[in-house]
Amino acid sequence: MQAELHCGHHRLPLVRPLIMGIINATPDSFSGDGVAQDIKRAVAQARGFVEDGADILDIGGESTRPGATPVAAEEEIRRVVPVIEALREFDVPLSIDTFKPQVMRAALAAGATLINDIYALRVPGALEVAAASDAGVCLMHMQGTPQTMQDNPSYADVVAEVRAFLDARVDACRAAGIEGERVAIDPGFGFGKTAEHNLELLQGLDRLADSGYPVLVGLSRKSVLGKLTGRKVTERVAASVAAAIAAVARSASIVRVHDVAATRDALAVWCVAAKSNNQG
Repeated sequence: MQAELHCGHHRLPLVRPLIMGIINATPDSFSGDGVAQDIKRAVAQARGFVEDGADILDIGGESTRPGATPVAAEEEIRRVVPVIEALREFDVPLSIDTFKPQVMRAALAAGATLINDIYALRVPGALEVAAASDAGVCLMHMQGTPQTMQDNPSYADVVAEVRAFLDARVDACRAAGIEGERVAIDPGFGFGKTAEHNLELLQGLDRLADSGYPVLVGLSRKSVLGKLTGRKVTERVAASVAAAIAAVARSASIVRVHDVAATRDALAVWCVAAKSNNQG
């Protein structure tokens, strides 16, 4: 496992689980906590996240929930750039959650230092934008597109197939000149997976971490947690925290969450308990 994740001038030691707080600059966030174009609200949310222990802030301007309506690059830029510019006051990496090269370029110019891409830099031009920068990259697995991904997703071995895909995308990044210290991987929970696939991935996360690259997990408030608990999106805090702990216990390095404070507290307890167990 690499020692640090490099995101521009930021160096994130991977000695403990990192928390990525979600800032949705959208009017249609599935979780209902989008800040849309309200910059004051975005700054207040970001400040709260940082004070609560967020190590990274992830800004997105397009919903990628199943069946979401696509957003033009120009509109996405209009949504995210002012938010990124406003959040530069916080001394944490700002991540841009996008797959569009034009948006990546604008976000990096505005101050983003991490590209979080559900297409794993497969859109023409995306790999080149990332390689020309010093930003970190998070490569996610997705079967299909946000519009089609939940139309009967199928795998023979979901963990092996996700690992093979991510290995190939890491190789493409390295070949393009992106240093390994800038790379993280994401199995893409909920992106072209049934609830059963998601649970198999969670149970097999250490097989992905064996790649040596930090694994980012985004299970916060997702539908698989609703199926397990019967809870609505806004009632899934406990399930989301439990999922984050389960992921970290299986070697995840970063958890992407809506509920930073609750996750931070749970991880603080888990890390002490896990350390004591290892010493025993």
